Amino acid sequence: MASNNRKVVPECHQALDQMKYEIAAELGLPVGNGLASFGNVEFATELGSMPSASIKENYWGHIASRDAGAVGGTITRRLVQQAEQVLFGLK
Repeated sequence: MASNNRKVVPECHQALDQMKYEIAAELGLPVGNGLASFGNVEFATELGSMPSASIKENYWGHIASRDAGAVGGTITRRLVQQAEQVLFGLK
């Protein structure tokens, strides 16, 4: 099965990553730089709620599918809003 994840504008990768982490922070998800704001990471790893091996800046494996989907849905919603503003001159 062919992947349809090819970006029309390859240069958008960095902007989409930045948006992804901003939205994750808004939703209170402990990923990327927001991991430190999650609370006591050392304590969470000792309790087993977060495996210590999984603490990487770009790791999303400890995030529930529902939460990851919320990030993707919010990205899509914002991109559609931005496109509508450009197309319809609502800015």
